[in-house]
Amino acid sequence: MRKSILTFSFLLLAYTTIQAQKVKFEEYTLQNGMHVILHQDNSAPVVTVAVMYNVGAKDEVDGKTGMAHFYEHLLFTGTKNIGRDQWSKIVSSNGGTGNANTNWDRTYYYETFPSNNLQLGLWMESERLLHPIIDQKAVDTQNEVVKEEKRMRMDNAPYGKFIYGDTYRHIFDKHNYGRPMIGYIKDLDAAKLSEFQDFYNKWYMPNNAVLVVAGDFKKPQAKQWIKAYFGAIPKRTLPERITIVEPERTQEKRVKEYDANIQIPAFILAYKTPSMRAREAKVLDVISTILSNGKSSRLYKKMVDTKKEALQVGSFSRPLKDYSVYSILALPLGKTSLATLEKSMDEEILKLQTELVSDQELQKVRNIFENNFVNSNSNIQGIANTLARNYLLVGDTNRINKELEIINSITKEEIRTVAKKYLAKSRRVVIEYLPESKKKN
Repeated sequence: MRKSILTFSFLLLAYTTIQAQKVKFEEYTLQNGMHVILHQDNSAPVVTVAVMYNVGAKDEVDGKTGMAHFYEHLLFTGTKNIGRDQWSKIVSSNGGTGNANTNWDRTYYYETFPSNNLQLGLWMESERLLHPIIDQKAVDTQNEVVKEEKRMRMDNAPYGKFIYGDTYRHIFDKHNYGRPMIGYIKDLDAAKLSEFQDFYNKWYMPNNAVLVVAGDFKKPQAKQWIKAYFGAIPKRTLPERITIVEPERTQEKRVKEYDANIQIPAFILAYKTPSMRAREAKVLDVISTILSNGKSSRLYKKMVDTKKEALQVGSFSRPLKDYSVYSILALPLGKTSLATLEKSMDEEILKLQTELVSDQELQKVRNIFENNFVNSNSNIQGIANTLARNYLLVGDTNRINKELEIINSITKEEIRTVAKKYLAKSRRVVIEYLPESKKKN
């Protein structure tokens, strides 16, 4: 067993050394509405089977939050044909790996196997749709798992509230992005078994999902298996989605957030930005790179290297379907005040809003994006994820081959215009992220 695992790991590593070129794919839709994307690459004998469902935390209703993330765990419990708690054992014993993740927009499941186990991967993913175990024992078990995850990642982790989006409630006043992605534990505790089952029946259907097969396989055989395992699953009526429009902020908002797990405070500038579908979202990615990507970025050179007023600086873009979130963060060095950090950050933002970046700086950014593109698409797991995301959330599967073209077409003038528009002081939320000891009773 150890030898087979090591061999499989070596194959994955070998695959990642291959420079990504244009990603070729085929897509079609089954009669039941399930969309299928096939990316064939026989460079290494591995294959990823992935399914992304068009449901996330934003689709939950008040008083019943946490369901989307909960199913990320629950659907690994087992099925009528896969024994309880046997899912991971079956995957690993067949030389594979697998996982799942959730955000506000979607839920994603995947397995990567040696290519001779493609049929197994397809069967297992079809089992999630056909025969899931949703009983009280499974719910009670996973409820404890979710609670422990929340304690580990949010409640007891330094800066956990910021990293996992709990601070988004300060950014969104109406949209469901303002609720924590993991939901509220009190809602999960209060939920009845029938409510968990209702959530599954409402969202988990073939016509609300995209299936991706990426890697080493033969298309005729893959299509035959896909039809056999997924084609007969009946489609159902999709629920009506509620569109929530978040008003534009016209006045700066200042808040304080307290964290018992930190000793060093953080100063954060947070902005609601355009949907991941918008060109302006890519311009903001470029702006983020200019400001804080690496030690040669503007904020790092100024605040960390030159002025030595920050221990660290960074920016974080979370691309989402309806709106995105862009945050700039700095940790003070020594006795530096948060006001000093704010002054330096504002100075660099103002430069972007009033001056054009240099040719050299723009080319450096393009090089960084090209390198990131190669890295993210140099393994089948990354390609499968990108294809699914682009189809389901961006609305264009071929965006995977347009990313660099878009980045390279962004002009200096666009950077200045977008910085002026979206990084305006009137649009931002200023968060002082402080140790719990600083909280006044």
